[in-house]
Amino acid sequence: MSVIRKLSALIVAGLLLGGALHIGDGLQAAAPEVQGSIKPDKVHREAAKEIVDRLKLHYRRLDFNDSLSGQVLDQYIKDLDPSRLYFTAEDIGEFDRYRDQLDDQLRRGTLEAGYTVFNRFQQRVEHRLQKALTQLRGDIDQWKFDSDRKVLVDRTKADWAPDQQALDQIWDDYLRNSVLSMRLNGTPESEIQDRLVRRYEGQLSRVQQNSSEDVFQLYMNALAQTFDPHTNYFTPHNSENFDISMSRSLEGIGAVLQYEDGYTKVVRLVPGGPAAKAGQLKPADRIIGVGQGDKDAIVDVVGMRLDEVVDMIRGPKGSEVRLEIIPAGGAGEHSTRTVTIVRNKVVLEEQAAKKEVIELNHDGENIKLGIIEIPAFYLDFNAFHRGDPNYTSTTRDVAKLLVELRKENPDGLIIDLRNNGGGSLLEVNKLVSLFINRGPTVQVRESSGRVSVENDQYPGMLYTGPMAVLVNRYSASASEIFAGAMQDYGRALIVGEPTYGKGTVQTLLDLNHGKLKMTNAKFYRVSGSSNQNLGIVPDLLMPSLIDTNEVGEGALPNALPWDEIDSADYQQVADLMPFLQTLRQRHERRIQKDPEFVYVEELRSLLDEARERKEVTLNAASRESWQEGFDKRRLNIENARRKARDEEPLKDMAALRTLEEQRALDPEAAEDPMKKDPYLRETGHILADMIELAQAQRVADKRD
Repeated sequence: MSVIRKLSALIVAGLLLGGALHIGDGLQAAAPEVQGSIKPDKVHREAAKEIVDRLKLHYRRLDFNDSLSGQVLDQYIKDLDPSRLYFTAEDIGEFDRYRDQLDDQLRRGTLEAGYTVFNRFQQRVEHRLQKALTQLRGDIDQWKFDSDRKVLVDRTKADWAPDQQALDQIWDDYLRNSVLSMRLNGTPESEIQDRLVRRYEGQLSRVQQNSSEDVFQLYMNALAQTFDPHTNYFTPHNSENFDISMSRSLEGIGAVLQYEDGYTKVVRLVPGGPAAKAGQLKPADRIIGVGQGDKDAIVDVVGMRLDEVVDMIRGPKGSEVRLEIIPAGGAGEHSTRTVTIVRNKVVLEEQAAKKEVIELNHDGENIKLGIIEIPAFYLDFNAFHRGDPNYTSTTRDVAKLLVELRKENPDGLIIDLRNNGGGSLLEVNKLVSLFINRGPTVQVRESSGRVSVENDQYPGMLYTGPMAVLVNRYSASASEIFAGAMQDYGRALIVGEPTYGKGTVQTLLDLNHGKLKMTNAKFYRVSGSSNQNLGIVPDLLMPSLIDTNEVGEGALPNALPWDEIDSADYQQVADLMPFLQTLRQRHERRIQKDPEFVYVEELRSLLDEARERKEVTLNAASRESWQEGFDKRRLNIENARRKARDEEPLKDMAALRTLEEQRALDPEAAEDPMKKDPYLRETGHILADMIELAQAQRVADKRD
């Protein structure tokens, strides 16, 4: 496996590039050096001292002491070998001599400890990959899978192997599991051997190309990640890529990717991008292969450096890229599929807010609802700063849509912020102002402890009617500021899933050698509650297939905690609390009978069972039996929904996979948004209930 870098820094394939791409004096009993050992350069020593000085101003204000030193060591080892497949307990014991030394060394710019640990890692990786290749070049088609041996699904918390002999057994099981998984996936025997050999040959070649710059970036990111997951170091080369990406001049698929435990994982899709529009790629999918066009072979990218994977996914507008993925929530690593995406640029107009007017039959009465979908909080900064009166912005677009909606005279309004990952702070503050009269919109606490309050500068409300805001786990940052303000002011019901929980602010600092992206502030709601980690908890919750242990701020290492500060001075527009119990009761009754939500709940339960498996057997018959049982239950869940829709049942899993591919190719196939989107439909019913209860309350108040 190549250099392991489990970093929370993100890369947007073909659009945004921002994150780590690669992975002392007085040292005693250092690990034996191998030929070509990597050593730090003088420029790295100076850069390390500068990074330490800058990090002293991080929001957390951590002291550079022995406790921090131990955390950096643990993070570094975890980044290098998260699955504990290379180091032994003996190695870890030797490294422990640095546990209380790294803080002092880094302050002096001494990097030998980090490079010594890395050279031992490189030695172990080369040894393991060469041994694996020897084994894989043998007669693997003769391997039998009739034993009762089991393989841990997740080795991140396993004990370190005591010695190399114990690692031999772990690797033998590891390789056999790879072969068995591919056999169960229907991969031809000859192709299994070829693909695995190419995978490990590629990893061996890549790890042998690691440079001093690669090691320095990995070591500095272990330090940075100890502070929080959004603090990252970029080498000069990757700083250039970051600058290019911020100008939005790259072409690709528009997906935010990160490296995690050897895999390239999809974090989110950029609104308006090719991947989002195609509908085939989903957050938490893992990319294991990349191919160009419809003819080139798919190249295995497991263990490949993140920057290399991104370079393969990028390409000229109009060209095709094929991605082999392990779908999020799949039954296992052998449940893969291939998707094709046409590369393109993401243009601002495709992220623009859109409106729709729908008719909803609610308890026998028709209700008219306006829907405004906001994919991102965008602002054309260049046009704004040069004084162009027609600059593009979220607030300007939404204001126009609200004026147009007045002509339709809707009974209520739904703001759809699902999958909106944030954007301009200026825009979200202005958007809040459209729905409140005047008051604070968000609080910002700096690392010094100083709290500033952003305020609505525009008196009056452009829309005063009933509102609901629909969010999901991928609603983050600016979306959370808007939803939190609407909830605090009692201006709208918040419906959906708990949001992502990204409530921190970063600044990009120039260094003499590269750049440092550092967290320097946190967002707080006007009520004083932090958006960080907890996110926005909806007033009414919807069922979800998303695993919050995998997706969200809380799933990231060293994420800053939730906390509170004093409330800002604000006045609620309305108090919706008295209605929530009745709204929740009605909501629960509906979703318990709604086949779409029954489907989500049952499928989530099935996927949770698969995800909670601690180990898998190397017995082929047992594995096939488990897979057959899983597929049968999966098919039954799908057919129960189809029966409720008066659709013909599917005969087998092959038919279901074909159907899922067709859905991915044409996600907008359904004409009626209320039929294709049960979450939007249920939000409409919730808002209709709210309108009914509020009217009844007004009548009761008049009687009193």
